[in-house]
Amino acid sequence: MLYRAFEPGIEILGAAMLAAVGGFGPLGPIVERMLLRHGLIPPGPPDARKVDVDAWYSQQSWLDALLEVDERFGTAILFNIGAEIPNNAVFPASAVDVHTAVQSIDVAYHLNHRRGGKVMYDAATQTFVEGIGHYGYDRLGPNHILSTCETPYPCEFDFGIVATMARRFEPRAIATHVGNECRRHGAQACTYSLSWG
Repeated sequence: MLYRAFEPGIEILGAAMLAAVGGFGPLGPIVERMLLRHGLIPPGPPDARKVDVDAWYSQQSWLDALLEVDERFGTAILFNIGAEIPNNAVFPASAVDVHTAVQSIDVAYHLNHRRGGKVMYDAATQTFVEGIGHYGYDRLGPNHILSTCETPYPCEFDFGIVATMARRFEPRAIATHVGNECRRHGAQACTYSLSWG
């Protein structure tokens, strides 16, 4: 469900949140107050009000902050926030081309979340801890990928992540939302098409 953690107690790494904060651009001071309201940064003087990149924060509080952004500023800002994630969040080194880059999104997503103090991807065993959904990867051809995203994050946020990650390795990639099914309208997942010539 949109803006609702799939399970209680899920946490997000501060580095992933901080990566997204860059997507707010000139709205930074307003966003800082929203993060403060949702308990994601500590009160105090401005230089003390920072996201700790090594700390873990409530995923639900982060989702609540994103919902407030959506309600106050709209979906274009959500896309920009998502587009900042690939620039700063923890991603596996296996991303060497557009296909491995899009595949790595799901691993990165799980590396940046934890449940019960345990990171939700174990690199040694290459296994996921379930509870936050997934970023899918379906190779339709050498120049076409479908990514079906089933997460509690807003569609535009996920679209920003997927499109930016693809364009990092294939600047000509055209990203589109496929079909009428969308989490914004109650669907379980959104699907994005990535294609290039």
